Amino acid sequence: MPDPTLALPRGALRAAAARVDAATPGERDRAVDALRAFAILGVVLGHWLVTALVADGTGLHAASPLQDMPRLAPVSWAFQTLAVFFLVGGHVATRGYASARARGESYGRWLTARLSRLFRPVAAVLALWTVTAALLLLTGADFVTVHTLVKLALSPMWFLLVFAALTAATPLLTRLHPLWPLVVVLHMDLLRFGFGAPSWLGWANLAAGWLVPYALGAAWTRGELDRPRAGWILLTGGTAATAALVAWAGYPASMVGVPGASVSNLNPPTLAAVTFGLAQCGLALLLRDRLRRAMRRPVAWAAVALVNLSAMTIFLWHQTALMATTATGLLAGRLPGLHTLPDGPDWVAARLAWLPVFALVLAGCWATFRSCEQRGRGRRRSRVVRTHRPQRRATGAGARHV
Repeated sequence: MPDPTLALPRGALRAAAARVDAATPGERDRAVDALRAFAILGVVLGHWLVTALVADGTGLHAASPLQDMPRLAPVSWAFQTLAVFFLVGGHVATRGYASARARGESYGRWLTARLSRLFRPVAAVLALWTVTAALLLLTGADFVTVHTLVKLALSPMWFLLVFAALTAATPLLTRLHPLWPLVVVLHMDLLRFGFGAPSWLGWANLAAGWLVPYALGAAWTRGELDRPRAGWILLTGGTAATAALVAWAGYPASMVGVPGASVSNLNPPTLAAVTFGLAQCGLALLLRDRLRRAMRRPVAWAAVALVNLSAMTIFLWHQTALMATTATGLLAGRLPGLHTLPDGPDWVAARLAWLPVFALVLAGCWATFRSCEQRGRGRRRSRVVRTHRPQRRATGAGARHV
C-alpha cells in the first residue's frame, strides 16, 4: 500500500496521490474517513491552542488562555470535535460487527482486532514517558514539572479507555436509541447542579455522554439518519439547547476544561457538552455529500487516507510534540507563546506562529512511531479488501477503518 508523503516534489506527490486514489475500493464511503480525520486534527489543534506550559522559578506548570481570555471560548467550539469521532466510531464498529457476524466470525476475534488497532501504539508512548519521567526525576527535575509533563502526555488515553469500552459493548448498543443515554446525562446534571448531590455522580456521564454520539453512529448504520432532516434536527436542536444551557443554566461557554473553573464541560461531560456534540454530529451528517465529492480529488483523499492510517499515532503523540518543542525552546530562554503566561493577544499571535513547529515535531514522531500502529495490518484485511483480492491495488490506503 503506497503511503502518500509530503516530502515528494509536486509532480511525484500528485502521482503518489493518484496511486492511492486508484488503490481505494470504489464502494468505500470516503466521507467517513474525512470526518474521522477532521475530528482527530481538530483535537490536536485545539490542544495546541489552549495548552500552555508556563516557565517560572519553580519549573513548568500548565495554563490555558481561556482562563485570562474567556472571549476565546469560540475556539473550543471549533476544535472540540470528539463527538464526531465517537459518531464515526459507532457507525464503523456497528457496521464492522454486522459484517463479522455475516462472515461467521466470533465476537472475541472481532473485538481483539478492533482493540489491537487502538492500543498497539500505546505501548510506545507509555515506554518512552516512563523512561523520560524516571530520568527527569533522577537528574533532579522538579516533581511538579515532571507531573505536569506526564499528565499532559498521557491525558489523551482516557479517551481510548472510554472508546474501547463502548466498542466492546457494540453488540448491546446496535439498537440503543441515543435518547436513553441523553436522559442519563440530564438526570446526573440535575442531581449534581440542581439538588446538591455528590459531584462524583457526574462520572456516570463519562460513559453516558459519549454513548450519545456513539449510539447516533449505530443509528446511522441502520439508515435512520440518511435524510437531511435528521441532520438539521440535530444541528438546530443541539445548538439551541447548548445556547440555552450556557445563557440561562450557568454552564460554561468553553467546551473544554479551564484551569480554576468550578465546572468543566468535559471533566466529566455535562449536558451542555452532549447537546453541543449533537449539533456537531448534525453538521457532520449534513456535510457527508460535500465531503464525498471533495474526496474524489486524489490529493485531498491521499491526505485524509494518511491521517486515517496514522490516526492513533497522531493523537497519542501530539502532546509530546508540544512538550518536546517547549523543553527544547527553554535552551534559548523564555520564548513568547511557548513559555510565557497566556494572558493576552500577543501570546495568541506568538502561539499561532509556533503551530508549524509543533506540526514538524509531530511529523518526526509520526515517522518514528507509525510502524507501531501499522504493524500487523497486513495479516488481517477488511471485507472490502477481500472482495477485491484479485486486484492487488484494492489493498490501498483507506481500505480499512481504523
